[in-house]
Amino acid sequence: MANTNSIYSLSISARAIFDMHSLNNEGGEGNQIQTRMVNIIGADNQMHNVNAISGDMFKHIQAEHLHRLAVEAGLPLSEGARQFNANRVNYDIQAKNELLKALDDANGDAAELDVILQRCAVTDMEGILVTAGNRSLPRKSVVEFGWVVGVPGSVETDSYFHVKYASDRSEKARTQAESEESRGANVGQAIFHRPASSGIYAIVLNVEAARIGFNDLAQRYAIDEAARAARLKVLLESVLHTFIEPAGAMRSTQNPHVVDVRGVITVSRAVAPAPCISPLKPEFVGEIQQIASALNSLRPNAIEVIPFDSAGELAEKMAALISSATPLTLAFHA
Repeated sequence: MANTNSIYSLSISARAIFDMHSLNNEGGEGNQIQTRMVNIIGADNQMHNVNAISGDMFKHIQAEHLHRLAVEAGLPLSEGARQFNANRVNYDIQAKNELLKALDDANGDAAELDVILQRCAVTDMEGILVTAGNRSLPRKSVVEFGWVVGVPGSVETDSYFHVKYASDRSEKARTQAESEESRGANVGQAIFHRPASSGIYAIVLNVEAARIGFNDLAQRYAIDEAARAARLKVLLESVLHTFIEPAGAMRSTQNPHVVDVRGVITVSRAVAPAPCISPLKPEFVGEIQQIASALNSLRPNAIEVIPFDSAGELAEKMAALISSATPLTLAFHA
């Protein structure tokens, strides 16, 4: 019988409607900002070119929410993680602070990973490749995001004309601008084109809750169960905040309209994967339920399927999970 609160893994498969956003762009060419497009095979087995937001962007959004929550919760953090520096523990090693001394006192890679997991909750959950100080020590993230992909036929990207006007429009300034423009200078106003995308997007993510605090090299936990439970609650809350406030590029003037979020949360209470099928397939919820039923026939009550039909329902279902969640403890040791 699976534990009713312990989580081995958790997945979310959802279709979200984002309107007038510019969450991820490839760069610019001249005065034209280019949006990111990808080629995918749709549910009709045909190739489609659609707008997409990289998993890197959504992972960064989630990591930013996690950082704030971890600081507020008083979780142990490296100085790099506390400053929201992407290098995290590498920053501490390069700064030669007390974390470097603790690593130097450790005996071998497994012992060093223990130190990192104990001293930095963000590195534990978000992962890092420690390369500073002639080290090569990987920590795989416990949270994974796929590309957020536009559903073929349900997403559109348009380019909008913008002008940045000069603040000084006096007669003297206009005369000077006209004189400089006659010589070919581009002054007075900057013309540029900015994209905005609207549509239905497919989102997939996975949380390996049982790996929180787990030393993959030594096959043991580096922190106790209470610390692991505290980290899991903060991690799941950061995932929820990612759906509520999807930060990203150009939000100062193109804050995304989050219109709707529908899908399913799957929670594994035993050593079995939480099933996740891409929402690019229209029948994804039914197929996930079918997979869960099959897994439960092998391991009774191992998989819980939690559908939601709105962003509000997603928040309610996630809040209920967070309030009682504890990470499953893997039963094997070195």
